Amino acid sequence: MRPTIRFLADELIQKIICQATDILCTLGIEVHNKTILTMLFDHGCQIDMEKCHAVLTGQIINKALLAAPKSFGLYDIAGKQTHNFCGHNVYFTPGSAALHILDSQTAKFRKPVTADYVDFVKVADQLEHIASTSTALIPADVPERISDSYRLFLSLLYGRKPVVTGAFTIESFNVMKDLQLAIRGGASALKEKPLTIFSCCPTSPLKWSDVTSQNLLDCARYFIPVELVAMPLSGLVAPVTLTGTLVQHTAETLSGVVISQTANPGTPILYGGSPAIFDVRHETTPMGAIETMMIDCACNEIGKHLNLPTQAYISLSDSKQLDAQAGLESGIGAALAALSGINNISGPGMLDFESCFSLEKLVIDNEICGMAFRLIDGIEPREDFPARRKASCGLGIFQELLREGHLLISEHTQHYLKEEHFFPGPVIDRSSRSRWQSQGALTLQQRAYREVQRLLQDYEPSGLPEDTAKQLVKLMTQEAHRHGLDKLPSF
Repeated sequence: MRPTIRFLADELIQKIICQATDILCTLGIEVHNKTILTMLFDHGCQIDMEKCHAVLTGQIINKALLAAPKSFGLYDIAGKQTHNFCGHNVYFTPGSAALHILDSQTAKFRKPVTADYVDFVKVADQLEHIASTSTALIPADVPERISDSYRLFLSLLYGRKPVVTGAFTIESFNVMKDLQLAIRGGASALKEKPLTIFSCCPTSPLKWSDVTSQNLLDCARYFIPVELVAMPLSGLVAPVTLTGTLVQHTAETLSGVVISQTANPGTPILYGGSPAIFDVRHETTPMGAIETMMIDCACNEIGKHLNLPTQAYISLSDSKQLDAQAGLESGIGAALAALSGINNISGPGMLDFESCFSLEKLVIDNEICGMAFRLIDGIEPREDFPARRKASCGLGIFQELLREGHLLISEHTQHYLKEEHFFPGPVIDRSSRSRWQSQGALTLQQRAYREVQRLLQDYEPSGLPEDTAKQLVKLMTQEAHRHGLDKLPSF
């Protein structure tokens, strides 16, 4: 039996959805995009162009929910399926997009550069329990206007895994789309085997900016999957109660479903979000707060009730260092997210309210993710009933135990050991104190640093065809020139 956890009763979910629908059909939403407002008007919504305001209808909401796919796949550079977003399938991806990196040598924050991003891709590409990569860092050595496309470019050039990404400008979408088309060879192939997920974020309360709504529209035109990342903050730009925040999150996310599915029915979407409480003491938005995690898990339940695959920003920390706080917040989040069955879990590697990334934390979080996967595998019988493993031999496992005094070399142990027990990598220390001391008495941070260096040394090129790699470089160079950069940084 797969263990699960729930926070909402079905009756409460229904009330939340009903209230969210009432908000959209009475108070409406702001949409600062004339094309989308015209589209909504053509489908029967009440529109005020001057105020950029739209009042939706129950009909358009229900039609959009029926059109949205109940599941979809994601594929790597080579076209191999890596994800099947449905049911309680769980996948972890690094958080994004950090303005700082935690320097492993100085233990201080600094601005990341291209070399840091390339190192990130090489490390993430080799982590067993991280299914996709992300545009996790914002390199400071390129113009801001090409930052979005540049990060995706590096991810596709050096990595194998699919990428969770996004655009902060309208103009950057075209080159990001062209980079994907260069990998797949055409729009139909990209639709058949999606390579990326774009994060599209409404602004709380109940608003879509021109940039994010246009990105949502552009992705729909090419059937590029989107995760709808609403970010209501309890007690600041959302009701202080968790239920009230869930109502607002549902309304904001449903508005994104409507825009996406009205623009192009069948566009893959993740019912996602990055909601949080607001800590009035420090004026911060703690992603490691237990209430934030509870909201994330509850949003997932609402998404599943609507028959949509889900996403959440969870399994990350607000700590500024690799310390106990970083571990406890990330570990609790990963366990709750996995038990809830959130399909795409974004967060590993992140610190400081989603603003800082750490490669050492990423390799630690990879082990946390492995433990979470073992957790949701649950407990199943393995020839445990009856006690006699083989009726013909006349010896049960407990007879063998009593006879031998241990089961270390038992056939039963050898057969089921790796299925039953999760063995983490060298970042997690389980040795005796004497062995730990003899091996250098390394701290967690030192072990994580050593593992990062090993992965960088062991990295092998992704196998991207040379002509495709040249095409990616050409596209990115042209975009850089367009924004005044003579040449790309060395990488």
